[in-house]
Amino acid sequence: MTVRKFPARLVALLLITARCWAGAPSEYEVKAVFLFNFAQFVEWPAAAFADARSPFVIGVLGKDPFGPQLDTVVRGETVGHRSLVIERYRDVGELHNCNILFIARTELAQLPHILEVLKGRSVLTVTDAEDGDPAGVMIQLVNRSNRIKLRIDVGAARAGSLVISSKLLRPAEIVGGEG
Repeated sequence: MTVRKFPARLVALLLITARCWAGAPSEYEVKAVFLFNFAQFVEWPAAAFADARSPFVIGVLGKDPFGPQLDTVVRGETVGHRSLVIERYRDVGELHNCNILFIARTELAQLPHILEVLKGRSVLTVTDAEDGDPAGVMIQLVNRSNRIKLRIDVGAARAGSLVISSKLLRPAEIVGGEG
């Protein structure tokens, strides 16, 4: 008997589809899938990892709105040949080797400091702040009419030496073209 591993995006889609039968997926279930998929559609420079065995880290800074949903989405998944790990931080000072950082709404007052700490590092910053334009954050998840839309600051991504796939850029609202 052959055991077959299904592609991660298919597994995520199946999880959401199964959840739909029981009711619509929650906003943060959908956002958790987005965070996982960002790992598939963004390229990090080799220097973003300590070594070839370093895991791919998705971090959540501040009050975690995902609960166990983010852990469920990424359980058993890999990014390339790297294991995928979720870490939670109360303060940006705790952050060490993080590849994607979700900045919770509770931390937005500290956003300039957070971005200053991350300056020169290849960390994809993501938030779901609804208030205005969180300048310097690379991806903003915006809830419009119960649909999650992306706002991508390509200048901020370039400044972090990250390359965002056209597959991710196509459906997004692009801001911050300079960089």
